[in-house]
Amino acid sequence: MATPLVFWIGFNLAIAFLIVIDLVLLARLQRAPTLLQSILATLVWVLLALGFGLWLTSQVGSKKGVEFFTGYLIEYSLSVDNLFLFALIFSNFRIEPAQQRRILLWGIIGALVLRGVLIGAGIALLHTFAWLIYLFGGYILYAGVHMLFHRSDIDVEKMPVVRFARRYLPLSSAPHAGRFLVCENGRRKFTLLLLVLVVVEATDLLFALDSVPAVFGVTRDPFIVYTSNVCAILGLRSLYAVLARAVKGLVYLHLGLASILIFIGAKMLVEDFCPISTETSLLVIGSVLTLAISASLLKSARK
Repeated sequence: MATPLVFWIGFNLAIAFLIVIDLVLLARLQRAPTLLQSILATLVWVLLALGFGLWLTSQVGSKKGVEFFTGYLIEYSLSVDNLFLFALIFSNFRIEPAQQRRILLWGIIGALVLRGVLIGAGIALLHTFAWLIYLFGGYILYAGVHMLFHRSDIDVEKMPVVRFARRYLPLSSAPHAGRFLVCENGRRKFTLLLLVLVVVEATDLLFALDSVPAVFGVTRDPFIVYTSNVCAILGLRSLYAVLARAVKGLVYLHLGLASILIFIGAKMLVEDFCPISTETSLLVIGSVLTLAISASLLKSARK
């Protein structure tokens, strides 16, 4: 059954309203939020997602509700690894916490547009070429195995997008004063902040190539895939402020995320022969995340 048009309109209007509120608050705050403020903001975003999931369940049934919560958990958990890379990028370019907050907000707005395009393209391809689900599953399985065995340090300056930008974009070496564009010697040039925003957007796009197909392993409903992605992305900025202080403590998290990708990839490959229910997927993903985080916290406590 197709999702009613009013659901799409209502959801996107609500998201636009929340983003505008966030922009207004950002304009008033000239400093980075405290840890307590970040934790409370993260809880608010999570509660909003849970509330939407419960409302969706009441409107279209428990099956769609479980699909939403599973997709949300997949996207939210895989995005954590993305946040760790953001921390590395900000550290490399020496971006102040207050400016990190601004970059992440605009990065999230850009990510919403890019995810919408990817989801639309993915759904259209799967409707036309159903066999592509096996290609997606194989790619997700490969990504999980690669993450499991190839966890290496990343040199930000050697990233292709950074090298391309430094070579071809008119970058300014002058102080940016929080701006993305400056006028230097009569010419408009991009500041370091814009370079970092471009790197963040490019990084998110690469991660989306893993996370979006992974949600296809749970559901092909465009509305569920889209809303679960959007709800997960909106809470990432406040979550980053929390995790940035704990990057080195979650030592086993990448193993858990790799295991989730491997599970979802395998599920997509065998679903025609040995289907795995969405409820089972939700249980497996939640258990793996809990185990990885608990083991990381236990090791940190022992140290």
